Amino acid sequence: MNTLTLKPGKEKSLLRRHPWIYATAVARVDGNPASGATVVVRAADGRFLARAAFSPVSAIRARVWTFNENEPVDHAFFKRRVSAALAYREEMVHDTGATRLLFGEADGLPGLIVDRYRSAPGQPETDQLVCQFMAAGVEAWKDAITKALVGATGCPNVYERSDAAVREREGLPSITGVLAGAEPPEAPALLTTHENGVKYYVDVRNGHKTGFYVDQRDNRRLVQQQARGRDVLNCFCYTGGFSLAALAGGAQSVLSIDSSGEALAIGARNVELNGFDAARAEWRDADVFKTLRALREEGRTFDMIVLDPPKFAPSAHHVDRAARAYKDINMAGFRLLRPGGQLLTYSCSGAIDADLFQKIVAGAAVDAGVDARILRRLSAGMDHPMLTQFPEGEYLKGLWLQRM
Repeated sequence: MNTLTLKPGKEKSLLRRHPWIYATAVARVDGNPASGATVVVRAADGRFLARAAFSPVSAIRARVWTFNENEPVDHAFFKRRVSAALAYREEMVHDTGATRLLFGEADGLPGLIVDRYRSAPGQPETDQLVCQFMAAGVEAWKDAITKALVGATGCPNVYERSDAAVREREGLPSITGVLAGAEPPEAPALLTTHENGVKYYVDVRNGHKTGFYVDQRDNRRLVQQQARGRDVLNCFCYTGGFSLAALAGGAQSVLSIDSSGEALAIGARNVELNGFDAARAEWRDADVFKTLRALREEGRTFDMIVLDPPKFAPSAHHVDRAARAYKDINMAGFRLLRPGGQLLTYSCSGAIDADLFQKIVAGAAVDAGVDARILRRLSAGMDHPMLTQFPEGEYLKGLWLQRM
């Protein structure tokens, strides 16, 4: 049996049911486990701690499947985990066609992301699962997981987008392609989905991550509720998720900025898809940092600004550089915000925790010479659950602020 034995004292995190085992905590590995193989994890004194997926090259040397010594890791295991995750979403997540069905460690399947897209009534029928296999364990069980997903959801179409950089750290190649069913369409014949009464095109094959930022659904609803009569600026807008929410909420105007012309083209199509007035929506293909400075020089101001940048800190090594970038864009945002205006600002960098992000934004307000109040702390929706013992799962954090 493949066994991973920890150094003395290194069992403490597992006794607190944290699912990661770092290479620096490992005393020895007995047997010859392949990448993704299941290993029994034992304390230095021989006590059983967990069954985990082994990754021979990653700094996270093993990710826990189960802390139950009597629970084997087999096809039935994955069926149970997928069914439990689906049952939770059916209970807690409603009125949306875009749902995160599996959220890695939070659903007991470390390294696995699965989103489901279904179309709005009256649109061409869509039922598509999109998967990201980010760790060696789920990669090894890909076939079993795919069958469990199709069986539990009844969705015949499963597409893989395992092309994120994190796979390199697991020693895995970038992979995309069909796992089951039909090939998803490319532009212009894209899939459609819906949330909060707004319809969106989704580019599953070529878009960011799984094609759409499902995690921002609740925050888009907030923008929709607050946007009436406002001039809105949406930075790093991608395909216009927040922009469409603002238009649906009655925004007077929305300026959307992104450096991807392809994404902006989909955003403009989203306006047409919903029947919104295209004259209220401006799409600008430009660098956000430079454009924020240019807007200030032009004397432009806004009632609502959304800052939803890409991950500035992919790891702890990039925190200082990322902190400067977050401060720069938030300082620029505060300076463009009218008195009484609202700023919704986000970080999706796991290496930047919520406390640090708030300090960065507070420093930006001071340097911009404005006073601001925090109206609410923001996070991902209910389909992105957090384990009490796994704070690393809280990658998306945000602040809803008002300039005083």
